Amino acid sequence: MDGLVEEINENDLVVNCTSGKKVTINVGSAYPKDTESPRGGVEDMTRLAYLHEPGVLQNLKSRYALNEIYTYTGNILIAVNPFQRLPHLYNNHMMGIYKGAEFGELGPHPFAIADRSYRLMINNRISQAILVSGESGAGKTESTKMLMQYLAFMGGKAQAEGRSVQQQILESNPVLEAFGNAKTVRNNNSSRFGKFVEIQFDDNGKISGAAIRTYLLERSRVCQISDPERNYHCFYMLCAAPSEDCKKYKLGEAKTFHYLNQSNCIELDGLDDSKEYTDTRRAMSIVGISSDEQDAIFRVVAAILHLGNVEFAEGSEADSSMPKDEKSQFHLRTAAELFMCDEKGLEESLCKRVMATRGESITKNLDPRAAALSRDALSRIVYSRLFDWLVNKINSSIGQDPDSKILIGVLDIYGFESFKTNRLFNHFNFEFSNQHIFH
Repeated sequence: MDGLVEEINENDLVVNCTSGKKVTINVGSAYPKDTESPRGGVEDMTRLAYLHEPGVLQNLKSRYALNEIYTYTGNILIAVNPFQRLPHLYNNHMMGIYKGAEFGELGPHPFAIADRSYRLMINNRISQAILVSGESGAGKTESTKMLMQYLAFMGGKAQAEGRSVQQQILESNPVLEAFGNAKTVRNNNSSRFGKFVEIQFDDNGKISGAAIRTYLLERSRVCQISDPERNYHCFYMLCAAPSEDCKKYKLGEAKTFHYLNQSNCIELDGLDDSKEYTDTRRAMSIVGISSDEQDAIFRVVAAILHLGNVEFAEGSEADSSMPKDEKSQFHLRTAAELFMCDEKGLEESLCKRVMATRGESITKNLDPRAAALSRDALSRIVYSRLFDWLVNKINSSIGQDPDSKILIGVLDIYGFESFKTNRLFNHFNFEFSNQHIFH
């Protein structure tokens, strides 16, 4: 809030605000304003006369009002989510403009950060790290995709037969998003895991390999969601798949499944889950996941949905449980078929607990509530293992270059900026030069 100090009383200031109000505040809450700062703000906030929080926020607000969503603070890029698609900012023409431009010569942009990292890596033969951090829903995932798009543009090789490394790197994004992203209160496509992408280059500056590491997948979302959020995208995609696929997995509408109907949000405006399913399978083929492997992946996804619809009632013995009715028995049987395991064995694993003590095993019955908790625990661990398998499969398909001496690492993870010490890169035998995009 802008204002003019009218009176000073010990530790208090009487301020006439530009809004017309007169307020009394503590002197510690007042900060000097740069009266010479342009009305539209400055591109690099190191040029501000006073680099304090109100000055920073005022500058970002002024630029945002002019649809300038990017601002520098030195070599840190501040990004403010515009909550709309701006494709003209990220096309091939724009990448060509930023290619080789001196840092700061053009307007603030993720392409400038990526180009600077690439140039430093090539010229100094020093590996680079770009940290993309900020709150959930701030736009980290989109920025990460733009960085990878630019690095593929700079380091891509001429198209050869088969799948190129840069193509596989880019197509890994929609695959991981399908299984690791979900709608949250703030964001329709929020990453519910952290990701570190290591892009390796040869001596000529061309992409020669890559590896993806993931962190902290939000497993609890598989079984429990709150309105108006959604579960992971892949569940809704599969329920909207072609009829032959739905029939194969014995699926109905998404709203019929317990793991999905805890929220009233089933469909997203502007998102066609049926098309997303087709696009995801195409991307899976590009990153080297065969048709049989894709069928197995979605068989597991469908099995988890069926497993979530198994309800339990009291069994014949004390504190025991059993599938509640024929409907629950159907979903249990279908889950067992899709998991390719014994139906009775699956039921016992949910309704009983085996404890090992002093070299012998004791089987204990579980009541209906404990059986439901066991069901959810199984769903979470199976989904987590499936996600890990996907990442490992993508890595093995893309392949790493053992001869690469330089790389660029891109980290997209919430909360990283609050760490007192950055030890993420200590296990590499490289000297890293860091860039940062903060949302």
